[in-house]
Amino acid sequence: MNSKFNLIVLALVVTLFSCKKETPVVSLSDYKYADKGLVLNCDGMDSKLINEALFAFEDDISSFYGKTSPNSSLQLAYAQFMRDALSDRAIFSEIATPHTVEVFNVLKTKNDLWNMNNNASHLDYDSAFFNCIANNIQDKNLNTTLHALIETNSMSPKLFGAPLSSRYITVLNDKYLAAYFAFDLFYAKLFDVDLTQVKEREPQKVDFNLIPTITP
Repeated sequence: MNSKFNLIVLALVVTLFSCKKETPVVSLSDYKYADKGLVLNCDGMDSKLINEALFAFEDDISSFYGKTSPNSSLQLAYAQFMRDALSDRAIFSEIATPHTVEVFNVLKTKNDLWNMNNNASHLDYDSAFFNCIANNIQDKNLNTTLHALIETNSMSPKLFGAPLSSRYITVLNDKYLAAYFAFDLFYAKLFDVDLTQVKEREPQKVDFNLIPTITP
């Protein structure tokens, strides 16, 4: 009787272990911006993913802030986004699009990117990725300031926002500075956003019957 009972227990244990599922690896199904190439290269990181994240972010802010200013540039979109993000007025559920949410769902599985115990930002300022961003920012003043904030353990979007506000103009030619915007001021914020509210952006309607006024 005991041997029969032991066999049953053993069978149950084997069954439980065989049915135990490993944590699934989340991957991105669609890389919309792969043709833009790799502008960010950080050792140990999925370069294709972080580049997709950057370009998806830039597309989101361009289309969102372009709703009110159809002729606005990416530089202007960065300026408006920075203003709203640093003053806690950014409505991330409206800025983000479903593709960006899909990118974020993959990013958030990368534990080496985030520090959920950091009250200033969920981005891990001690990570190899953030160190890569800090080391490659081209503007010497911003580079120096960022390293000083990291070394003194006082880094936060608010403190870095002051010098950033006056020198952000280099962002178009400095994709590592752009990555700072994308990851610290955007993706790190999405942890606290109800992403079920994110919808596809409606395409801007153009009335081709309108005849532009030409001033002589």
